[in-house]
Amino acid sequence: MLRKFLTPAIFMASFSTVYSQDSTAKKGELTLSGSVDGYYRYNVQNAKGKGATNDYTSFTNSQNSFELGMASLKAEYKTGKVSATIDVGLGTRAREFSYNETGVLAAIKQTFISYSPTEKLKFTIGKWATHVGYELLDPQLNRNYSMSYMFSYGPFSHTGIKAEYGLGDHFGVMLGVANPTDYISAGFSKKYLLGQFSTTFDKFSAFLNYAGGRDFDNAANHQLGLTATSALSDKISLGYDGTVKFYNPKGGNSGSWWGSALYLNIDPTEKFGFTLRGEYFDDKKGIITYMDEYNTARPLLGSAIVQTTLSFNIKPVKNLTIIPEFRIDSAEDPIFTKHNGTGAKSTGSFLLAGIFSF
Repeated sequence: MLRKFLTPAIFMASFSTVYSQDSTAKKGELTLSGSVDGYYRYNVQNAKGKGATNDYTSFTNSQNSFELGMASLKAEYKTGKVSATIDVGLGTRAREFSYNETGVLAAIKQTFISYSPTEKLKFTIGKWATHVGYELLDPQLNRNYSMSYMFSYGPFSHTGIKAEYGLGDHFGVMLGVANPTDYISAGFSKKYLLGQFSTTFDKFSAFLNYAGGRDFDNAANHQLGLTATSALSDKISLGYDGTVKFYNPKGGNSGSWWGSALYLNIDPTEKFGFTLRGEYFDDKKGIITYMDEYNTARPLLGSAIVQTTLSFNIKPVKNLTIIPEFRIDSAEDPIFTKHNGTGAKSTGSFLLAGIFSF
């Protein structure tokens, strides 16, 4: 996506040891949170071929099946100027999020330590979810259940060190150095540079993001992104996500993919709302690839795609969200599959998800 990385058990044990040795130490504050989610997805093409789910995005690659999304638990401990976070998950989301790892490391969504010497300055070391993009791994933090193309092919996580500094009341900067994207362990590899400039006001916020460097095969990757949110009223808000990724392999042809999405959020009541997401994603140059049976890289998309998703957020009781979702994906080329095995330029899906968070 460190074999010497501290496991959650060792990490929590270290806290226990510290306080057993110094009974006069000031006790900190422990916060626990988490979620459990599952879903059912049906694609109207009902393609019969193996793996023909007509889904090229993360976490919902299934057809006519009930699926577990993720069972997640997050522990945050803070004492004075220091805090530690352990965030683990089991299920499809967690496995795909940490796709480069195996065993217990695949369950680690985030594990990091933060130190704030002043109110404006904070240092963080460990693994954390990427700052690039609008959508997030945890389903309760999104209003659409299925994910965008920009999320699915952008960075998921970073393992390294970063510094965040507040510039007055409304602006901030972040600089970091990390392993190549989505890798916990990356010995002898070149490192990525991370950056962010943010501005936040009462009803508007925007983030200009960067992540880039050289991968293990010495290919250069540079991604720029802009996300923004704006509250038009107490019941209506807008979100925007735009990004471009430049790829330059050693000795190969360089290229880029890019995308742009708009999110309209409307909440007539506290128990009912909906989000309409429209996204344009362009990978006409075939930058996103997969390995075929001959171990040859092939374009996965190689097309421009427009996807429109309408998701209803129904909250019958506290902490429970039910999401009926309708999605249409349309491409310039026949990258989807019909039930008879022939190609199709568009496809539609229905999804029903349930999320419980605490």
